[in-house]
Amino acid sequence: MTSEQAVRDAVQMHSRRVWRFALALSGASDVADDLVQATCLRALERHHQVTSHDRLDSWLMTICRSIWLNEVRSRSVRRAQALSVTPEAELVAIGPDSETNIFAAEVFTQVMQLPEAQRETVMLVFVEGYSYREAAALLDVPIGTIMSRLSNARQKLKTVMQFDAADAARRSGK
Repeated sequence: MTSEQAVRDAVQMHSRRVWRFALALSGASDVADDLVQATCLRALERHHQVTSHDRLDSWLMTICRSIWLNEVRSRSVRRAQALSVTPEAELVAIGPDSETNIFAAEVFTQVMQLPEAQRETVMLVFVEGYSYREAAALLDVPIGTIMSRLSNARQKLKTVMQFDAADAARRSGK
């Protein structure tokens, strides 16, 4: 298989995952669409740089993140602006289990409120299933940073979810 064909296959196979990651980075579905398109284009233009066909999904995620960072730098966009519109419904799988989907939507809403570094780390490890080591390589940070970001994200999510549960119990009179 040629490198160009391998990249085409990887783009087709992983574009949905790259889109979810792009959405986590940008917080807006239209920006995620543009990021995925730019990622696919760059991957196809640079197929000759591929040395191994084993983890092209990681390569696509790295390209997506690089494009996002360049975009942020060029427009001087701050994190808070990127979180303005988050279509959490697009992050949750449509299925017959509506209770699970409601809970997942609540969790994703809280995840999207995390700082960008924690949000992208949570998406890579917990949603996309990358190992800590793989996420560290993708984000070009030490593995300890991944562990720290996940620990801080868990703590923030736990605090928010406990507050929400206590608030719901207080309103119901329990």
